[in-house]
Amino acid sequence: MDPLLISAASGMNARMESLDILANNMANTSTVAYKADREFNNLYQAQLPYVQSQWTDYSQGNLTVSGNSLDLALSGSGFFALNTPTGIVYTRNGAFQISKSNRLQSAEGYTLRNTRDQGKPIIIDPAQAIDIGKDGIVSQGGQEIGQIEVDAIDNPQSSLKKLGASYFALTGTSVPKLADATEVRQGMLEQSNVPASDQAVRLVSIMRQFEMLQRAMLVGTDMDKQAIQEVARVS
Repeated sequence: MDPLLISAASGMNARMESLDILANNMANTSTVAYKADREFNNLYQAQLPYVQSQWTDYSQGNLTVSGNSLDLALSGSGFFALNTPTGIVYTRNGAFQISKSNRLQSAEGYTLRNTRDQGKPIIIDPAQAIDIGKDGIVSQGGQEIGQIEVDAIDNPQSSLKKLGASYFALTGTSVPKLADATEVRQGMLEQSNVPASDQAVRLVSIMRQFEMLQRAMLVGTDMDKQAIQEVARVS
């Protein structure tokens, strides 16, 4: 096949992958604590451009006041640890609620782990006000009833994998530890770290690149057609 057509097709494929990542990011600009996916393009070790790998940007989003005492945000690099039917998962999404069985849980029903009770759920009295300190200690009626587990994950790029928009699971042999340097902020939520304006500019740029590559393919096809016609005419 013509090298021009191969390069153009490869470039279009790379930009389609970029568009998929970009579209998912833009769809989650309003998702609490969503972490943007980005791509690493290999342009130097190969003759053809392609998306070599995808990585997650774990930088902290803006913290905003919600006024809901069950909303929690993390200031620092830690993650909330939650129990699920298949094991422990991690999240930065602190939009929590009280279950019918009075457990502090996520919208999906995953329960926050209590560091003072071997990771068991934290039981809440829904009739009393709840106070949660920066250290994650949960109190009601002036009595401490548990402490929310917030874990630090070494090298999250290689230690975590995404489970949907808000959750992460450990991979490999990484061992989490309590994130003492991360503070819990009650009545606040972390926003998505997707820069919406930058993503919109990038979307326009990628679409223009895609259109240019399409034109290059048309030009290459036309050149090949003319070359075949010339050869046929000479014969």
